[in-house]
Parts: sequence; C-alpha cells; structure tokens
Amino acid sequence: MPKKVVPEGERRRRRPTRQGTVLSEELIVQTALRMLREHGSAGLTARRLGAALGADPSTLYRYFAGLDGLTRAIGEELMGRALDSWTATGNWLADLRSLGLAIHASYLAHPQAALLTASRVTGRPREIEVDETILGILRGAGFGDADAVGVYHAFIDLALAFASLDAGALAIKDEVREADEDMWTSTYARLPSETHPHIAATSHLLADRMNRSAYPVVLDTLLNRAEARLTAARNEAARNEAAGTG
Repeated sequence: MPKKVVPEGERRRRRPTRQGTVLSEELIVQTALRMLREHGSAGLTARRLGAALGADPSTLYRYFAGLDGLTRAIGEELMGRALDSWTATGNWLADLRSLGLAIHASYLAHPQAALLTASRVTGRPREIEVDETILGILRGAGFGDADAVGVYHAFIDLALAFASLDAGALAIKDEVREADEDMWTSTYARLPSETHPHIAATSHLLADRMNRSAYPVVLDTLLNRAEARLTAARNEAARNEAAGTG
C-alpha cells in the first residue's frame, strides 16, 4: 500500500537536511527540474533526488504521492511559470496568442521536463488557474460554452503537443540535433529536380523554415478560425434579432 502523503502543515522538517536546507515542495520541484535537465527522465529517481537534497529518499513521500505525484507537481510548475510570465490586455485574441506562446516557451525552457509532463493532467492549483483563465477569456469574448470548450481543448492540446515535439528536438544531444537540422541543406537541397522537382524548387525555403517551430503559425490558424466562428455566431444572432423585430 502506498504511503499517505503528509498534510502540508505537518510535513515541514524541524531539522535542516545534511546540506543545511529545510525541505519544501518548491525546493524538491526545483531540484527535480535540475536533475531532469542534467540527467533526463531516467536519472530522476527517489534515491538520486534524496542524495541531491541531502535527505533520505523516503522523505519524498512526505510531500508527494511518489514520483508520479512529483511529476504532476513539475507539470504544474511549468504551467505556473507560463502564467506568471503572461499579462492580460483585454484583447481576447492577443491574450490567447500570448498565453499560448508563454506555455510553449515555459515547457521548452525545460525540455526533459516537458517530455515527462506535457501529456499529463495534474489537477493541481496552477494548472487549474491556467484552464480557468483560458475559459474565462473565451467566455468573456462571447463564445458560447460549447464553443469555448471546443476552442480551449484545441488551444491547450496544440500548445502541449508542440511543446512535446519541439522539446524532443532540444532534449537530444547537440551533435545529433545539428545533424538532423543540416539534413535540409546536406540532403534535401541536393536532390535533383529530375527526380524530385517539388523539393528541388522549394529546397531553399525548406532549409529556412523546417528548423523553426511551426507552433506560432498553427496557433494563428487556430485563433483565426475561432475568431471567424465567433464573428459568424454574432452575425447570425444579429440577423435573428432583426428578423424577430422586423
């Protein structure tokens, strides 16, 4: 049977660790992020985390429901950092775009953590705050509830999918990533037009575009479609109102 997580008010250590620090959820998450950056997900174990904190590995279970609970807390931390770096302007389209870019950037700042957490639903306060913010922007803009949920679903999945995709490239060794990126000039750009006319005609554009994330372009496509849907709904409502009073 898994150990019960100790309530927050009861779990603070009375004595410092061997390194002279007092443990907290925040310290454990920050240490885990550093370990993920240095060693990848395979290097994040209770034993290694305990050693890095100067504490017994079992201490983790006083704060989280095992490594899975810690994983959720890491995902929440990345979401929280995105929200903290974002400022609302009152323009729903601009606000959603900037928030999407902030989420993407927050995850890419920690690619190993992004690969571990992008597919998870944490159910923790900062993630919930992000979701509430997105839905509030959409409902405040005039989207009906069903459309708001539909756009929210596409918006958050798009941000996290690209975060995972782009983090995958950043997480591999530099020489491997550079070899992949060079492929557009070393291989694609040299394909003959006789056998590959379309690639040959666009090879200079491919080399310029393919090593950059397509997320901003696809995000704009999603938001433009959402804006068009909202405009159409407003126009239909105006026509119905006019017809009802005519």
